[in-house]
Amino acid sequence: MVINSINWLFSEVVAMAVGEKITISVIKADVGGWPGHSRVHPALIEKAREVLSEAQKNGTIIDFYVTYAGDDLQLIMTHKKGVDSPEVHGLAWEAFKKATEVAKELGLYGAGQDLLKDAFSGNVRGLGPSVAEMEITLRKSEPIVTFHLDKTEPGAFNLPIFRMFADPFNTAGLVIDPKMHMGFRFEIWDILEHKKVIMSSPEEMYDILALIGAKSRYVIKRVYPKEGHPVPKDEPVAVVSTEKLYEVAGEYVGKDDPVAIVRAQSGLPALGEVLEPFAFPHLVSGWMRGSHNGPLMPVPLKYATPTRFDGPPRAVALGWQISPEGKLIGPVDLFDDPAFDWARQKALEITDYIRRHGPFEPHRLPSEEMEYTTLPGVLEKLKDRFEPIE
Repeated sequence: MVINSINWLFSEVVAMAVGEKITISVIKADVGGWPGHSRVHPALIEKAREVLSEAQKNGTIIDFYVTYAGDDLQLIMTHKKGVDSPEVHGLAWEAFKKATEVAKELGLYGAGQDLLKDAFSGNVRGLGPSVAEMEITLRKSEPIVTFHLDKTEPGAFNLPIFRMFADPFNTAGLVIDPKMHMGFRFEIWDILEHKKVIMSSPEEMYDILALIGAKSRYVIKRVYPKEGHPVPKDEPVAVVSTEKLYEVAGEYVGKDDPVAIVRAQSGLPALGEVLEPFAFPHLVSGWMRGSHNGPLMPVPLKYATPTRFDGPPRAVALGWQISPEGKLIGPVDLFDDPAFDWARQKALEITDYIRRHGPFEPHRLPSEEMEYTTLPGVLEKLKDRFEPIE
């Protein structure tokens, strides 16, 4: 009887550990480039580590990792505070502010450029930094990938996220895994009208594509499972940052450089299916001054230092296992693999081709996407010189 009670108690403890809610937060900001918009100075990374290490000791967060992608300082944290936590967002804001102070001391370029407000107001949304967060019930094994993009916009994730969760030519599990065969639900944001819609795949696949193909306006924010999936239907399995800096600042102040979190395996895309979309260096908006189209190149962290025409745009993928206690086991630098050499070579060929267009479209963005550059000023200066065409 005693042995049975002990076994029951042990099984309950294990179940609680496996089923506990953990929040994963990826928050990033450009607080100073070294040199120009190329990369983050090690002193900024060290300062952010100091701030987060103290918070870990105080119990605000469970674990953390600080890294970079191009000129963006990247904070990856686990905790039990839920999404949009004032404590966690305030911690990120403090880390960015302290790193900005170091950037100013070193004379780094654009020190604090993504911190668009002077005071913290509960969370960092609308203040400049980009945020991807998910609160999840930990599975027995919880593999995730955090993606960190530089010199591009949130819509750059539309094609790869769609392929991960809706394209059977990319994700074989949609056809052969009974847990995935039902498909997934996509939360899509209209970032100009500030509205959202949830659509189901495969039933509404064509309608989904009609929206997300317009990647500068409609962006995938989250992906959810459907009823009957092993993951609760209200828990996201992928989330993307959707902040656009000009929406906050009213003018062009920097590239959006989005981040994302994707869960993998056990009824979700396998790790290789999560990474496979990036084997094709699709065209994205951003690059030099946020005003050009170019290929998204998957790179290991050591090559996340864009220099050619401040680019081309880069994608970094870091792999993690989340322990039952919420610890970050990793990272694994997933694009540090010769299997992505072809994608990098193809991206360089596309770079050569499209750069030859100079200031002409389609290399330069169309006029409607140049609203926050010098183009409106040029048009204002010339408005009295335009004459009707007879």
